[in-house]
Amino acid sequence: MTAATPEERCLYVNAHTGGYEFFPSPKRELHADQRCAWRISPEPFWLDQQTYAFFEQLGDYLLAFYRAANRLYQHSRRGLQPSWVAEYLEAGKPERVIEYGVMKRFRADLPVIIRPDVILTSEGPVITELDSLPGGIGLCGYLNQVYAELGFEVVGGAQGMVNGFRDAVFGAAGRPGAVLGIVVSDESADYRPEMTWLGEKLRCQGLKVYNLAPEDVHYREDALYVEGPAGRERLDILYRFFELFDLKNIPKIDLILYAIRKEQVKVTPPLKSYLEEKMLLAFLHHPRLSSFWEQELGSEGLALLRRVVPMTWIIDDRPVPPYAVIPGLELDGRPVADWNELKRATKRQRRLVLKPSGFSELAWGARGVVIGHDHPQEVWARALDKALQNWRSGPYILQKFHKGARFKVRYYDFWQRRLCALTGRVRLTPYYFVCEGQTRLGGIMATVTPLNKKLIHGMTEAVMAPVAVRRGD
Repeated sequence: MTAATPEERCLYVNAHTGGYEFFPSPKRELHADQRCAWRISPEPFWLDQQTYAFFEQLGDYLLAFYRAANRLYQHSRRGLQPSWVAEYLEAGKPERVIEYGVMKRFRADLPVIIRPDVILTSEGPVITELDSLPGGIGLCGYLNQVYAELGFEVVGGAQGMVNGFRDAVFGAAGRPGAVLGIVVSDESADYRPEMTWLGEKLRCQGLKVYNLAPEDVHYREDALYVEGPAGRERLDILYRFFELFDLKNIPKIDLILYAIRKEQVKVTPPLKSYLEEKMLLAFLHHPRLSSFWEQELGSEGLALLRRVVPMTWIIDDRPVPPYAVIPGLELDGRPVADWNELKRATKRQRRLVLKPSGFSELAWGARGVVIGHDHPQEVWARALDKALQNWRSGPYILQKFHKGARFKVRYYDFWQRRLCALTGRVRLTPYYFVCEGQTRLGGIMATVTPLNKKLIHGMTEAVMAPVAVRRGD
């Protein structure tokens, strides 16, 4: 396929989905011949070597950050760090969720997959979010594989995503020959096709992997089981593709949690809701915690993360003392001491993003996000009021807005049957798999959205492609 024309390459990508619908149902009508619900590029998204070097080193710094955040929360509960850290991280969570997060037997457990959302700006990469329960694993794996078949040397290689997931998750199982259940809830059903694709690829390697809905899991006195082709089989590890805020809607969740609690089955990501909060990025910048972060991350790691993570604040309706200000938050160089001051900010001053921190059905897929300068003042003020009123039940964060740089890419238009150009902004989502205490970059997916889209995420109008590196740049 190396000699194929750009148009032929796009059609090849479209024709080799294997029947899997890797993307949620599109909101706009697709051409009858279009199988991929996104705009298909004839080539990967290209990175220069300097930017790629940044991504190569980023994974271990993010793992160190998660390890430190895990310790920060535990130390806060024990009085070794400020108590408000745990207070924020536990806000709005039911006792059962908090209880599982602090069990001693799981104290050291960390996510084995880390995916930051990275915007490429004219000043460099900016990390707007961290996700330890990410979508897109199977989609990025498919894109890596199919573009590699076209002759491109994509980041991670053709099997980087599949093998990275295999080594990280089966490594967490802690024993050879483990049986894995990939459990996807109804709330996360949009991601079921790509996880089914991933499970099929792992089964082709001879591994025992079951793609399950929660109701497919059976509990007996000693373990969780699944009905396999050869009869009942014990599950050794669950890959949890369900959100902790959704537990009450998940069939058999009490039995699943009981088995996890009794260590009859392992689970990843761990049941630690505090590691799934966007507010962790606010702690990174808080001056009261600087010595903690420097001790945990080292001066180099802390400097790198503070450089690429935007200033972030937790919205809280409690008054600030008269002599105090909100650290780092300013309007035209004037320190802010009251969140209500932001309601009167001009459009130029409102280059801020407001979004739910994590334990909410609005905290993923760009739901619940409000960009200050993209809305009239009254809409912005109402959004701030909502965040202030709900911080105890569902905290919001405020983050500085960073505008993405412009990139030009091509895609195949099925209606016009020709290549078209798109100028847009890009989000890169690298997937880091934790294997034997270190991270491995399995692949990077690029999502390029038109300039009129303020939020950069997967959509039918976006060009989505794997990432490759230009040699010799």
